[in-house]
Amino acid sequence: MRLARLEKDGRIFWALGSDDQRTVREIKGSFHEWAPRLTKGEGKSALELSDDFVSVNAVRFLPPVEPVNRVVVAGANYSKHLEEFGVDPVSKPVAFLKAYGALIGANDDIRYPPLTEKLDHEVELVVVIGSDNVDLDNPYDCVLGYTAGNDVSARDLQRNGSPKIGMDLFAAKSQDRTTGLGPWIVTKDEFPNGSPTLKLTLKVNGDVRQDATSGDMTWGVGELIKYVQQISSFRAGDVLFTGSPDGVGDSTGKYIQRGDLIEAEVENIGVLRNRVSD
Repeated sequence: MRLARLEKDGRIFWALGSDDQRTVREIKGSFHEWAPRLTKGEGKSALELSDDFVSVNAVRFLPPVEPVNRVVVAGANYSKHLEEFGVDPVSKPVAFLKAYGALIGANDDIRYPPLTEKLDHEVELVVVIGSDNVDLDNPYDCVLGYTAGNDVSARDLQRNGSPKIGMDLFAAKSQDRTTGLGPWIVTKDEFPNGSPTLKLTLKVNGDVRQDATSGDMTWGVGELIKYVQQISSFRAGDVLFTGSPDGVGDSTGKYIQRGDLIEAEVENIGVLRNRVSD
């Protein structure tokens, strides 16, 4: 199933996408009412749907996460990405929080932040948590599904921190209206059990900058969930970015520029098409 958080005529709602992704039907009730049931495997019977079919061309795709939920980001999760940064392999996962205000929908403009001159792209597989109950022995049981993300980062701000304090990840990755998320949440039953192996691609004005697979992650989805859960408990609706592969602008010198069209795609999930604005 494909789920989306949408806006139409000023009203925000969740919806179920058709198989051909051309229409949606509104889901009645709140996310926290039906998402845990889907996560348990109840399928379409967990949803009460509107009778009306709405064209996807008539709606705006919003980030598929409610404002009350958290955006967790795992970093340093692809060995080649660490190599291009000149960073030694790390012995455990790295995770931090991103501000909700950084998120934009699948077709919204990326705001070019005024404090940076080195804006970078990072295509990522993103996990959507569907349950308040996380079993460390069975971490995939809490997964509702997966979506696509582009963890846009201000690299010069990232390195502005004091040498004795470390990187300033808040300044780098929580800039307002920079991080694409969506368009769909594809439920976990659409994928084989375990951590998905999906093609990750990012293009800038049609030029392929990142081309890899989520199968190259150092720590799989289950391991990341267990690590974060032992620090700060997940709640239904939280999202977890799982890290980005190599090919980022910080290694090539090709940073995002105003006017660029950024297309971040995760196989079998969808494409984020975001234009960089002033």
